[in-house]
Amino acid sequence: MNVKIAALASHSALDVFDGAKDEGFQTIGLCKKGRERPYLEFKAIMDKCMILDDFKEIISDKVQDSLLSENAIIVPNRSLAVYVGYDGIENMKTKVFGNRYMLRWEERVGEKNYYKILNEAKISIPKLFKPEEINRPVIVKLPEAKRKVERGFFFAVNKEDFEVKLNELLRNNVIDNKGLKNMVIEEFVFGAHFNLNYFYSPIFNRLELISVDRRIQSDWDSLYRLPADIQIKLGRIPRLIEVGHEPVTIRESLLEKVFEIGYRFVEATQKLEPPGIIGPFTLQVMVTPDLDLVVYDVAPRIGGGTNAYMGIGSQYSKFYFGKPISLGRRIALEIKHAIINNLTEKILT
Repeated sequence: MNVKIAALASHSALDVFDGAKDEGFQTIGLCKKGRERPYLEFKAIMDKCMILDDFKEIISDKVQDSLLSENAIIVPNRSLAVYVGYDGIENMKTKVFGNRYMLRWEERVGEKNYYKILNEAKISIPKLFKPEEINRPVIVKLPEAKRKVERGFFFAVNKEDFEVKLNELLRNNVIDNKGLKNMVIEEFVFGAHFNLNYFYSPIFNRLELISVDRRIQSDWDSLYRLPADIQIKLGRIPRLIEVGHEPVTIRESLLEKVFEIGYRFVEATQKLEPPGIIGPFTLQVMVTPDLDLVVYDVAPRIGGGTNAYMGIGSQYSKFYFGKPISLGRRIALEIKHAIINNLTEKILT
């Protein structure tokens, strides 16, 4: 096929490239010098690796003109949003798979934020607090000072605990005063966490549940395995830095609610940012002991956890296509069907 599929070489790019090759597309990796080795090692799924001194070069005229000459479609991921920025993405000359204007809604603050979508969709979310209002266990979300790609988290059992931990993180330069402006304090919802990976298809006119996964986080993953008395003695605040994912399934009787919140989310995005979400998105949920689904985070693009299924396909996708497929391959299928049926305007912006 003349069309090529490109992605910033990070986050979920391997899933995208592998799925693209399965459907006969050539691939282009937008690689940063010094971080290109994995994409050069996996030669079977990488046709071209464009080496850049900095990811911000993606929006330069030189790179954009090159992508246009290759008839490339960019599949956005979180790294593209972080390193290139929303303004850059929205003004790129290259076609983007999905609604590029939805990416800005991933933030927790500002005019466009995912709380607004969830409220419009009447989807349950954790209660939000100002620092002086804290009266129960909370999780605090804010940018890290040095590693801007990371969104820091910490837990606090009450207002006093919040103040102690916030000051400790400031003192250790893990966070800074600039990051405090984007701080969000949420009620800590007790339950089991799941990443629900959906795909909204304008071509097939349906919402699909493709896969479910969970995060593996450092150094939280090792800390919570320790006995409680050891955790207390260590007095360590876990960073909760995402380092991997693991595949899971969700209780079958909960699928009714999984689809309900998925469709509500799609309809809310269609109202707030027409034409709404296109392609992959992830709702991160806590399932409470009462079996309620509370959404605590949103990714309006391909989620990092889809890598848990690349190369082998995911469990729920089999029910749509008769075989397990990865989310990367699902994207390529949508693009292929759109090209064959002259419907690319439905999936590209």
